[in-house]
Amino acid sequence: MDILLIGGLWLEGSVWGGVASGLEALGHRPVALTLPGQGDGSASATLDDQVAAVLAAVDAVPGRVVVVGHSAACTLAWLAADRRPERVAEVVLIGGFPSADGGPYADFFEVRDGVMPFPGWEPFEGPDAADLDEVARRELAAAAIPVPVGVSRGVVRLTDERRFDVPVVVVCPEFTPAQAREWIEDDDVPELTRAKHLDFADIDSGHWPMITRPAELARILATAADTA
Repeated sequence: MDILLIGGLWLEGSVWGGVASGLEALGHRPVALTLPGQGDGSASATLDDQVAAVLAAVDAVPGRVVVVGHSAACTLAWLAADRRPERVAEVVLIGGFPSADGGPYADFFEVRDGVMPFPGWEPFEGPDAADLDEVARRELAAAAIPVPVGVSRGVVRLTDERRFDVPVVVVCPEFTPAQAREWIEDDDVPELTRAKHLDFADIDSGHWPMITRPAELARILATAADTA
């Protein structure tokens, strides 16, 4: 099955290299997406531009597709289900949850000169970055692409209730499936509270398992696709 891979803030498509190789070996067709403003040199990109790029990638696939979102891009994956519920076979969310309608996409860190740069490692100390050694931290920070303000502060618009029929798998890296279930049951993640088909997968990693556990993450995604 075709599997669309969407990285979170500051990441371009190349971050999925190890995962993509693993998926190919397992018989799937990965498509790693480089988002507008996160690899194409456009600091004027907006959230609408990124949504359009995701939808174009979905539309380019013959048949149905599994859409994988990492971190903030969990919202992009969910927007794909909202815009193309008949084409998205499954949404996989890695280390994050979709924003609700009317909320900001990813207004998390300081914006400078029209972009939200990588804020350094202090906000991620603890479980998020525990499995990244110093070399991996330097490489990730050096490759981080500042996110245009038009993306980070873009407003999420969800319109099609059929999105709740699309199966969802929550991959839990720096948090546990039990924690994720609790947040959803407590209505802290209202979009997933209404999801009709919800499953969980645990992975022993920090926030960037595509870097630290690519083979294991590929197996999890392949299993999700096989059952989609």
